[in-house]
Amino acid sequence: MTSADTKHGLIIKAQSGFFWVETGEGIVVCQLRGKLKQGRATGDIAAIGDRVQVTVLEDGSGVVENVEERKQALVRLDPRPQGVYQQVLLANADQAVFVFACAHPDPKLKMLDRFLVIAEKQKIPVLIVANKIDLVDDPKKIFGMYETIGYRALYTSTKTGAGLDELKALLQNKISAFAGPSGVGKSSLLNAIQPGLGLAVNEISTAMNKGRHTTVTRQMFALDGGGYVADTPGWKSLALWDTEPEEVDAYFPELRELVPHCQFSDCTHQHEPGCAVLAALKEGKIHPERYESYLRLRSGKE
Repeated sequence: MTSADTKHGLIIKAQSGFFWVETGEGIVVCQLRGKLKQGRATGDIAAIGDRVQVTVLEDGSGVVENVEERKQALVRLDPRPQGVYQQVLLANADQAVFVFACAHPDPKLKMLDRFLVIAEKQKIPVLIVANKIDLVDDPKKIFGMYETIGYRALYTSTKTGAGLDELKALLQNKISAFAGPSGVGKSSLLNAIQPGLGLAVNEISTAMNKGRHTTVTRQMFALDGGGYVADTPGWKSLALWDTEPEEVDAYFPELRELVPHCQFSDCTHQHEPGCAVLAALKEGKIHPERYESYLRLRSGKE
């Protein structure tokens, strides 16, 4: 076996212990080297988005020799009889793209706030896509508050074509995790920027949502010109399982700058005197709906 047989690549699809690795010279279907599976696994050893080193065998198949360290991963807990197992929905995402409609269906901003907290915790940059802007007079009335906090918001419509070129440009050469409630137009947006893309993504997403008896396929889809998109429907069930209540402050950008100025170091920002957060809320510097989302997440309510 020569060194020429060893290649570096990116896992773009995973199913039933097989991994499709894009090496730059084509796709090699691989399995994990036995040594990687030694010991009891507490989570997915390899997942889509992972960068790996593979050995290509004479028959064209491959073996994953090494999985490079992840910069971060979207992880969902899967309780099993032998203990909790961490499923990796997507490794090494460059950005999370949260798609919500301005109307039909009404935007679930509490869900968006939860997604944003998870992205903050994972240190994944966020793009908020406010879709179906043709259905409302002023979409900024709904989503503008997120821009004032510092998030990037893009206003789109597949009916008018608004924002589509910019969306396509923002996805180039990045691994993007797509998420959002059903009916918001994710597939239509993807089809609009690349014909057939939304259809392909939707097929995988539908299969993933059918339940544990379906063989789960996770897959990223290549963009013309570079980059990948992956639908990650598991965001709704991503528990903040390892987050202490007082940590939640740090994942709300508009709160974390204020917390050091509270009179008490263990301030819950609900009733204490000298609370900088409550003062900012009273002065209108914090949006009441965001504050309500903060209280819900801090209390552990879903």
